[in-house]
Amino acid sequence: MNTIEWWPKLDSEAQAWLIEHNGEVIAEDVVNKIAAAGGVVTSHAWWIGDQTPEGIYLSDEAVDWIEETANGE
Repeated sequence: MNTIEWWPKLDSEAQAWLIEHNGEVIAEDVVNKIAAAGGVVTSHAWWIGDQTPEGIYLSDEAVDWIEETANGE
């Protein structure tokens, strides 16, 4: 499984939001924090899932990675 390289650069608030809302559309302020932490917010990034009019979703692999990270696995 890939590692989300920008994860350690996110502030704890953004990390907590992603854990709590894992699998949901990513809030715009969190997307901005991901981009500021070095996450390239494009459809070519492995951690990007669907991009809809509602916003950006994480890929299934990224959702699993965040869940495992949150559980200390």
